[in-house]
Amino acid sequence: MGIELDTIILFGSFLILMALGLPLVFSLGAAAVIGTYFMWGPAALHLAAIRAFSAANSFVLLAIPLFIFMGCMLERSGIARGLYELMHKWLGGIRGGLAVGTIIVCAIFAAMVGVSGAATVTMALVALPSMLRYGYSKHLTVGTIAAGGALGVLIPPSVLFIVLGLYTNTSVGKLFLGGIPAGLILVVLFILYSLVLCRFRPEIGPAVPEAEQASWREKIIALKAVGFPLVLVTSVLGSLMGGLATPSEAAGVGAVGAMVCAAANRSLDWKAILDASRTTLRLSAMVMWIVFAANMFTALYTAIGAEDLARELLSMMPGGRWGVIIGMQIIWFIMGCFLDPLGIMIITAPIFFPIIVSLGFDPVWFGVLFVVNMEMAFLTPPFGFNLFYMRSCVPPNISMGDIYRAVIPFIILQAVGLGIMMAFPELITWLPNQVF
Repeated sequence: MGIELDTIILFGSFLILMALGLPLVFSLGAAAVIGTYFMWGPAALHLAAIRAFSAANSFVLLAIPLFIFMGCMLERSGIARGLYELMHKWLGGIRGGLAVGTIIVCAIFAAMVGVSGAATVTMALVALPSMLRYGYSKHLTVGTIAAGGALGVLIPPSVLFIVLGLYTNTSVGKLFLGGIPAGLILVVLFILYSLVLCRFRPEIGPAVPEAEQASWREKIIALKAVGFPLVLVTSVLGSLMGGLATPSEAAGVGAVGAMVCAAANRSLDWKAILDASRTTLRLSAMVMWIVFAANMFTALYTAIGAEDLARELLSMMPGGRWGVIIGMQIIWFIMGCFLDPLGIMIITAPIFFPIIVSLGFDPVWFGVLFVVNMEMAFLTPPFGFNLFYMRSCVPPNISMGDIYRAVIPFIILQAVGLGIMMAFPELITWLPNQVF
């Protein structure tokens, strides 16, 4: 069989299993095992076990449950509420101030949790009722929370960066550092959009009434809320940037720091630890099993010539090597509308990255572009994860259609940010190159 027919059979069986309602891990794993059996015979099935063991034996994977536990503890610590109250007092008096404050809090929270779901749900519970109560439009409210929550996969520490580094043999520390300016670019774009929109349409983002605005004394007192997050982010990222810790060791620092923050806010008890541990176990097991299944799938597909096929198809794009880059972004965007970001990464990264390196592009820069695409995937209809997180938190008068409409401007802003990063690679590569 030719590679084209093999591709149709492999991905066809994978998509059929997904359409039948089978979870991603079993769809990928079953397609890989069945494909291995029919292409190479039963004697080759031991390769699946070897690939799974090889993936499980990676030290960098230890960072995943630790960062997830860190996020779960912070979700229960009350830090997000304190940060939002701080932004409310400092920015509530300007048009669009609560939207800007929500985006900033989402960015800070993203720098502590490493996953999108925790940031989105936490901020929806904290910011959504307040913004709606002060007359903010439901579309601006939902859009800022959903887009801000999506920053959790881009601003380090990010679980997606960890798995990406594992699968592409790229430095996780460099990817983390490249994610910082990328996240700041998107935060600035979101803030400018909110301010400009509310400047010309003040009815959708009014200022907090003067009688409810905080005094300078209250603003100064509220600054204490930023203390613990600042120490925690500095300890995690500082240990990485200073070369004092590997990503896995930095994750351990973050996990302990999150418990200290929860204890300082008097929210650390056995119930909180048990709930956080259960959530960590569930999410970590999900990530690990997807890693194992996708590892088998991509190993099979790569062995039968996937890289040559991808290179041939992408070479048809006009524009030379930049046409290849743009073609990859388009593929990721389309896949992001329908598939899980982790699955997309494990399917495409082992194929795309060797092509990119052979074309002379920086793999760290390209890795950051990938994660920005996956951040967009959290918002793109019909299956963006953050859309469903928001649906579980919004009041009944906000429909799924409202959520879809709310995120469209922010998807466009993410695309603009992606274009800026592509046009000026130094924005992403400067910091990793300086530190390492």
